[in-house]
Amino acid sequence: MKLLKEKLLLFSPFIVCLVVLIFSLTLIPSVHPTPQHLPIAIVNEDQGADMPNQGNINAGAAIVRNIKDVQKANHDGTSAVKWVEIKNEKTAREGLNDRKYYAALLIPKDFSRKQASLQTPNPSGAKMTVLVNQGANPIAANAAGQIVNQVVDHINHQFREEIMTGFEKQGKTLTVKQAAALSSPVAKTVEQVNETGEHSANGNAPVSLVQPLWIASIAGALIVYTALRKWRFSNGRAALLSRFLQGLTGAVLAVAAGYSLVWIAADWVGISIPQIHDTALFIAICYFSFYLMITAVTSWIGFPGAGLFGLLFFFGTPLLTMAPEMMPAFYRGWFYSWLPMRFASDGLRDLLFFNKGLSMNQPVSVLLSIGAVSFLVLLASSLKNHAVSKEAGIKML
Repeated sequence: MKLLKEKLLLFSPFIVCLVVLIFSLTLIPSVHPTPQHLPIAIVNEDQGADMPNQGNINAGAAIVRNIKDVQKANHDGTSAVKWVEIKNEKTAREGLNDRKYYAALLIPKDFSRKQASLQTPNPSGAKMTVLVNQGANPIAANAAGQIVNQVVDHINHQFREEIMTGFEKQGKTLTVKQAAALSSPVAKTVEQVNETGEHSANGNAPVSLVQPLWIASIAGALIVYTALRKWRFSNGRAALLSRFLQGLTGAVLAVAAGYSLVWIAADWVGISIPQIHDTALFIAICYFSFYLMITAVTSWIGFPGAGLFGLLFFFGTPLLTMAPEMMPAFYRGWFYSWLPMRFASDGLRDLLFFNKGLSMNQPVSVLLSIGAVSFLVLLASSLKNHAVSKEAGIKML
């Protein structure tokens, strides 16, 4: 049969298996994500307390010391948490707002005094505050919050055992107040900071916006590139001008994409977008940078360049929902670090969850740098040899 002589048909099972293999690799980062070195702030403002026959004790300092000792013990680099000691609550909250930490544990000034009161007839339990930075990354923040809660629970258990042992050695009996206080020696208050809210796609609104933005950038770049392929130029000046016009077209598309995407997301989809104009302008910057990058590559190597960005979409999108500390080392160091889409996601996260307006921050600076370099590469493509169309001669956009 002639059908069996077709080589493409004979190799089709291998091609299908290869495609399945390639796209299955996109699942690797999201399978069993394990946190490593999640940065969590710990603040000890405890001023200590004077105890009979013991002098001044500082329970907060002891807690910090124990936590750091445990961290040092995990010298093999597999620790789930990286504890960062911060001098006060204000600095810790600033770090949370800058997305330096996924959570924070606050030990107040009167911690030792309240803890010492548990051994008196009028006990007053100590308190701790756990701050969970939900907007930084919902998955990592929840993991960090659970870890901090477990630490507080362990402290509770340890204090209870120590106080009960002390009473037993002294032959004392517990009063009703003391027994009630010892059920939970350390009261815990959990506060969600930079909350994602109810209409945020479970905290993944930035990723939800980046996906259509990236695809639209590829589509816009290919449409303009396809139209430009029909034109032939008699000299380099005409080709250079066409590249300028190609970039100018991208700027128009960027503004249209920015405002239309925000309008659709807010009014149709129902995503909460507190800063409409800033978000639309930021998306326009993202689109323009991505458009120039894709256009520059396709101008040099043709349609296969767009295919590379399609693959980048499939491999990169799953990483956007994850915190870097929860990725395999290979993806974190060799892929996520330079992924263009992550800067768009980070910028949108600042706008949507951290109440930060549009400014020359890291995401904007990196995106503008990508756009500038891509534009220079696009202009350089005009130096290629251009054949003159026999029918139309020089055509200008």
